[in-house]
Order: sequence, then structure tokens, then C-alpha cells
Amino acid sequence: MSRADRVAARLPEREADLLLVTDLVNIRYLTGFTGTSAMAVVGADTRRFITDFRYVERAKAQVTEFDRERAPQEFADALKTGWPDGSLRLGFEDQHMTVRQHRRLRELLPERIELAPAGDVVEAERALKEPSEVEAIRAAAVLVDEIYAWMREQGLVGRTERAVALALEEEMRRRGASGPSFPSIVASAEHGALPHAEPRDVEIAAGVLVTLDIGAQVDGYCSDCTRTWATGELDDDLAAIYDLVLRAQETALDAVRPGPTGREVDAVARDLIAAEGHEEHFGHGLGHGVGLEVHERPRLARSGTDTLAAGNVVTVEPGVYVPGRGGVRIEDLVVVTADGRDVLSSTPKVLTTVG
Repeated sequence: MSRADRVAARLPEREADLLLVTDLVNIRYLTGFTGTSAMAVVGADTRRFITDFRYVERAKAQVTEFDRERAPQEFADALKTGWPDGSLRLGFEDQHMTVRQHRRLRELLPERIELAPAGDVVEAERALKEPSEVEAIRAAAVLVDEIYAWMREQGLVGRTERAVALALEEEMRRRGASGPSFPSIVASAEHGALPHAEPRDVEIAAGVLVTLDIGAQVDGYCSDCTRTWATGELDDDLAAIYDLVLRAQETALDAVRPGPTGREVDAVARDLIAAEGHEEHFGHGLGHGVGLEVHERPRLARSGTDTLAAGNVVTVEPGVYVPGRGGVRIEDLVVVTADGRDVLSSTPKVLTTVG
């Protein structure tokens, strides 16, 4: 079955006959289109793709399994016509559509078409990666491993966090990435206590921890990997935190397989960290899905109700963040297989000292 066929097969769950796809990432997943202006309609017997005049030629090359249409000057007016006969329930991506867009859609559609919220239908299918998608993510993960090896050779001490972040993103592009999957995090000393710290124009000192959280985008697919390095001998409390996070991360990795929910895998690491007195210092989820976007389903978190299945690609990234002292996060990218998991990140996790 094609991706569109599989999405169409999910529509009865939402009591919808058709799905209007407006999120550009979902459109890329379904059609292969990489432009910035498009809509698609998917149903059991419907494959409709709409773009404007700027992308007609690109669509001819990229969109082969949908009926292509050129939209009128007012883009949304394309939805006034072209619908199958009879009463219909049209699902829409309510997690992406604004109130204003919904109002306009209702004005355009024939009265016989009822609107039904149907968010996450495509995302649910995207969560189960095809082998070709796993290989694209693997290539992005390998590139990040190369960047970490390169950065160890470049050194950290005396360079600003911002300079390091800029350098590693430039090197990604030199090695074939279209860019980073997200703004790179380089956080040293007490700044590492901020899980989503922004790189500063502050020099990295000796004898501190430095958290680097980076990802590359290759052929549209993302990677995500975090390592925390030392820049010299550490105080005992920081070394102990590193050991704790590493134990929690490796224990949680062993729990990744088909069957448990995201909540259950999250608890493996969370309970271990809490038992060592750092419950309040681990406030984010254990991990998240990765694919065309760096954050997608499923979630490994206290709110994660999805059951892990073969084809999921997730991060496993516990952390401990102590205000005023620093933080440690260790993150691998993992694909769930039929009988367990395959770790895509290979940068060493033993505490590494980088001068």
C-alpha cells in the first residue's frame, strides 16, 4: 500500500470520507512535494494535489501519484469545486488550521460537505518508518557522529559557545547536510542547567561540563544526538551526576522494544534518577519521535500513551539539571525493531574530556 492508501484506510476511525491535508510536512510525506504552497485531498478513491503557478513544474517532477491541479489566483478557491458527489465528511488537520482558516474553509465548501476534526491522521502513519526512511535517518545520524569526532579534534576551551555552535553547523553543511535539524545547543558550566540553553558569547572554561545537542537534516530527514563532555577534571558532584545520567540512559535503552508505552519507558529512567535524589532535576520527557521533523510521534514521556512498535524512531535522552552547577544530558537516536532496538548514534558515551 502507498502512504496515501494507508492514510485513507485510517479515515473511518475519524468518521471521515476524505482528508484535507494542509501541513506542508504531511504533504511532503504523502506526495513528495517540497515546495511551500500546496494542499492535498486523500480518500479511498481520491488523490487530489493543488499548488500555485510557481510550483507547477516542480509538481510535475515530484508528484506522480496524485491528480495535479493549478490553483486560481485566490489559492483556497480551488476548494469550491472538484468534490465527489453526495454528502461527505471532510476531515481537516485541526492541529494546524487556525480559526480564521477554518471559517474561510466553511465559506468555500458546498453545504453538503461537513467538516470533521481529524488531526494526527498523517502523523500516526509517519510514526511508523519505512526502511528507506530509516536509512535516511541513519545517514543523518552518521553525519552527526562525524561532526562530534571533528569537534573533539577542534577543542572547546577558550572558544565561545556561540562560535562552537556556528562552526559545527557550518561543518554539517560542508559534509552534505541541508542544515541543522534545530538550533544547536552548546551550553557550558552553570548554563548547562538550562535544557534548551541558547549558545552565548561566553568562553568555555576548563574544568566544566559542556552539553552539545545537535542534529542534521539529510534528504529531508532529521537526526538528534546529545553528548556532555568535560573540559578538565570535574568536581565530584558533577562526575556523579554524569554517571547517574549514563546509567539511566543505558537502562532506558534496554527497555526500548515493541510493546511498552512511552510512559512505561520514560519511567525506567525517571525512577532511577528519582531514587538518587534528583527527581526535581529531570523535568522533561525521556524522548520523542524523529523523522521529517525533529519532534514527532511517539513521545517517551509521562504523558506518552502510544505503544512502541517496530518502525518507530525515537530519542532516549534523560538529563539532570542542577541550577547554579550545570547539567548532563545524554541522547541516542534509536529505531524500534521487531525484536528490540537498533541504536543509530555511535559517538562514545563514556565521559570524554575535550580541551
